[in-house]
Amino acid sequence: MLSDSEAAELLSFLTPATRPDVKGHTTSYILGLSGNRDGCRFLRTKPDLIAALFALTSDPSIAIAKDCYHILINLSADETLHQVLLNDIGMVPTLVRNLKDPQYYFSDQICTILSNLTRHEKTCKILFKVLQEELGLARLVDMLCMEAYNPHAKLHYLAPLLSNLTQLPDARRFLMDKDRCVVQRLLPFTQFQASAVRRGGVIGVLRNCCFDYANHEWLLSEQVDILPFLLLPLAGPEELSDEDNEGLPVDLQYLPEDKKREEDPDIRKMLLETLMLLTATKDGRQTLKDKNVYVIMREFHRWETNPKVTSACEKLVEVLIGDEPEQGMENLLEVNIPQDVEEKLKEADAKEQQELETQEERT
Repeated sequence: MLSDSEAAELLSFLTPATRPDVKGHTTSYILGLSGNRDGCRFLRTKPDLIAALFALTSDPSIAIAKDCYHILINLSADETLHQVLLNDIGMVPTLVRNLKDPQYYFSDQICTILSNLTRHEKTCKILFKVLQEELGLARLVDMLCMEAYNPHAKLHYLAPLLSNLTQLPDARRFLMDKDRCVVQRLLPFTQFQASAVRRGGVIGVLRNCCFDYANHEWLLSEQVDILPFLLLPLAGPEELSDEDNEGLPVDLQYLPEDKKREEDPDIRKMLLETLMLLTATKDGRQTLKDKNVYVIMREFHRWETNPKVTSACEKLVEVLIGDEPEQGMENLLEVNIPQDVEEKLKEADAKEQQELETQEERT
């Protein structure tokens, strides 16, 4: 790794007045350095270098600015650098202001950095506060839903950013404000074919929102009608009987022969987990049963080959076809589990996870 004198020499090249070719060679070298864990940990000890790189994100040279943004993406992917980036460098307000600009050239890179910085709750809270002050959650959703908000950027990573933010109760409350009609605007993106990142991010938002079981009845009602948007990506072209079709939501009935399922196994698993959350309450379970969700899961299970996704599907099916819990335990998210039982369940989950990983390696 670099000595202090070598790092100081690099820093001397990272100034606006430095010749573009020298700056370019320097940022290119540091970009390579930031591509591995040891390099990132070294740069963590050099906040002055990181500050100089951040300042060069506004360099007239697009190549130099792009290198600097990619370095920041690499650094923000390492949790141990989050406090340095947020506190020592204090770059978030500037990033958010640039993101708000519909002509800004590096908005996609900013989205990725902000998404990385919000993965963990502690830094997510800090960033959420800045976002609310500089941009606002309503504007963020507008940017995500607006086609071609920025002609220079696709903004797909706004979706995982929003998903990370919804680990916070305040963000979920905003999205599920019944007077704002926000969550409804996100639903069509569960089938957004142009980007798995955007699809997965939006489904992550919906999954997080479903942890708040008090809103399940509203989410399943006609006001939101979340169910078809969760089921359609899991439904295939199989020909169903008239009886099976008629029990399904209208959007799931008589699907065409060329209907394809979600191709990303991680997204399929998230969809199943979201459906599972909706079965936490008695009313939710009854709605999913009444809407014939079992039929979609039956065909999906026959088609699915990924062991982890299959396991998630089987757990959902068990709830759909099983008996109702005894009185006082109808809300599965409120059930108090004795500590010894909880430990045994965790051990069983860990064992199941290990078996699934072994099975996945074999396939």
